[in-house]
Amino acid sequence: MLQLPACNTSKKTRYEAQFLQLFDTMTQIVAYTETKEEFTNLSNLIYNNLKVYHELYDIYNDYPGINNIKTINDNAGKKPVKVDKKIIDMLLLGKKESASDSAAFNIALGSVLKIWHQYREAGIDDPENAALPPMADLKEAMTHTDINKVIIDEKASTVYLEDPKMSLDVGGIAKGYATEQVAKIAMEHGYKSALLSVGGNVRAIGSKGVNNEKWNVGIQNPDKGSDKKSLCTINIQDESVVTSGIYERYYTVDGKTYHHIIDPKTLMPSTYFKAVTIITPDSGMADIYCKLIFNVPYEQGLAYLRTLPNTEALWVFPDGEIKYSDHFQEKYIKN
Repeated sequence: MLQLPACNTSKKTRYEAQFLQLFDTMTQIVAYTETKEEFTNLSNLIYNNLKVYHELYDIYNDYPGINNIKTINDNAGKKPVKVDKKIIDMLLLGKKESASDSAAFNIALGSVLKIWHQYREAGIDDPENAALPPMADLKEAMTHTDINKVIIDEKASTVYLEDPKMSLDVGGIAKGYATEQVAKIAMEHGYKSALLSVGGNVRAIGSKGVNNEKWNVGIQNPDKGSDKKSLCTINIQDESVVTSGIYERYYTVDGKTYHHIIDPKTLMPSTYFKAVTIITPDSGMADIYCKLIFNVPYEQGLAYLRTLPNTEALWVFPDGEIKYSDHFQEKYIKN
């Protein structure tokens, strides 16, 4: 979760709201508005639209009258499922990025991630009997992750998984993509200054207040035992900040912690970094870049990052060392 420092530099009034129900995380909204009513309208707009995306992208729950990602998974190998365009658009992006570098990011990795989820939940509920998934099971599940077997028919607005044992897991894109779409909806309704954080997926709309000052966002220290809660404070405007870290969802087996970000090459939790932060204009792409870079060595990730326009990164290594991309510090950190 990124930290949102309070600032009172605007002539307008600063308001803040938060809710916990969506995307299994906390959503925070900060904005400077002329009236409380204006802020309440913004909060309701964001909540109502985010709720739509939450239900459509859910892989665990059914909702009356809605075909969502779970519906697609439930019909793997059976039939195409007609879905909302919001699912089609997100999956088209996810499939494209999965195909371009499937070794590090793959929305069709659900069969593998499902096993890890089951063992993690069991280990959290019963720590004394916590266990790792058998590698044989993970390898078998990996044979059902071919992104080319995700058939998207834009004209018919359907999605079909050809492999009956395949399942989609959109955790590496859905929250960021939804955050971006909701921010665009807010802008279409005339809102020009707000900061939205959906479980740490931060999207700045404009600058804060009337003085065109940039938003201040603290990047959380992945070392929860440290007295220093924030690694640094960055300054952003019309940009997104996403952090992936090993401190979010994890469990312990024989004294060793295992987090939720699985490296498709090893089928085990990625070991390159404690955390990776990405800054780029689009929150959905920030989500994808974060997972791609988290799952490859630093040199490879840096080389890839240098091919991306208007994108910077921060890496936290297992020993606590911090490295920045070429222009991260000069662009985003005030001395």
